[in-house]
Amino acid sequence: MEKLFKYSGTRIQAVDTGFRRYLWNDINWKNRLIVITGARGVGKTTLMLQYIKENLMDKPDEVIYISLDDLYFSKNSLVDFADGFVKRAGKYMFLDEIHKYRNWWQEIKNIYDYFPSLKMIATGSSTLDVHKGKTDLSRRAIMYKMNGLSFREFMELRYRQTFPVISLNEIIENPSKKIHNILNQIKPIKYYEEYIRWGYYPFFTEGTENYPIRLKQIVNHILDIDLPSTEAINYQAIYYIKKLLSILSEIVPFRPNILKLSRQVSISRETMLHYLYLLERADLLLMLQTYTKGISKMNKPKKIYLNNTNLHYSLSDGPVNKGSVRETFFYNQLQVNHQVSYTPAGDFMVDGTYTFEVGGKNKSPKQISGLKDAFIASDDIEYSYQKRIPLWLFGFLY
Repeated sequence: MEKLFKYSGTRIQAVDTGFRRYLWNDINWKNRLIVITGARGVGKTTLMLQYIKENLMDKPDEVIYISLDDLYFSKNSLVDFADGFVKRAGKYMFLDEIHKYRNWWQEIKNIYDYFPSLKMIATGSSTLDVHKGKTDLSRRAIMYKMNGLSFREFMELRYRQTFPVISLNEIIENPSKKIHNILNQIKPIKYYEEYIRWGYYPFFTEGTENYPIRLKQIVNHILDIDLPSTEAINYQAIYYIKKLLSILSEIVPFRPNILKLSRQVSISRETMLHYLYLLERADLLLMLQTYTKGISKMNKPKKIYLNNTNLHYSLSDGPVNKGSVRETFFYNQLQVNHQVSYTPAGDFMVDGTYTFEVGGKNKSPKQISGLKDAFIASDDIEYSYQKRIPLWLFGFLY
């Protein structure tokens, strides 16, 4: 245990607190059990360490950060560790990589029940599904999902240009005022072109030259390690999932012929739908469905997208289609706080109300002509006019 305390202190002291992710202010840190999920590399660990450093270090003996893939937990149970920690006046336990610990749901539930004075904040893979646990952990845990950097966050982290979040209503009702304030400080189109290539994951701060290679490594880690740790799948399944993702990376977005696709991958239609669902849960795909109040994730999607624009540039072996990147950017930024669904009249319907067509600066409004609450999200423009809104502005939603 002493070594874990030393490691914890080292990690806490080393973390930079100069930039905070959007989720910081959304979390109710007073809850006894908090679980933060998200894709590998989006900043979950940093968020926890920042919170400890800024709020709990006045009494360092009461708090510890531990990663559950540490070798210590190959021979020691989490429950026993928590027991010893509480006996030494411990009050806050921050648990990283909980999906790496076998039967994590059962032991966290037991700790929650056995030690009512102890607070736990845990992070796990985006593939984690608390509701699938063998105990009723979902009733005890408050869940939060962390997405990658928004375009707004990217500019703050990269260039120290700070802007407030803009709501969708503000973008729709009076975009000119917000645009004017932004253009007084930056040229957003230049930064947008950087963001779509290497700005979604915060590790770009460690260097952009090898960013695509590192992102490929993260994708492989998700498929080889994170996904099998949360799902009952074998290496053969992983092979087919990788084959599927490889095919999709070259053709998205597209309207899937599930039967044809399943034949290409050599799996059944039902297995294909399940693998698509797993890739979406792993934050590698986004699946566009028809708008309903209760969307079934196992229905055939209307269109399939890569989760974010950086994946286009990292996974594709050929030239990247600009139109595909535009749509992916719009979908990715909107889906964090809004329901995005399929519509035959445009590219996307948002919250069951607004229709958006996504395109270049000369995109024709013909497809949305006559529709109420319909807009064009246009690339390569700085200002809004009529119902045409700059595409980059939707990167300020979180």
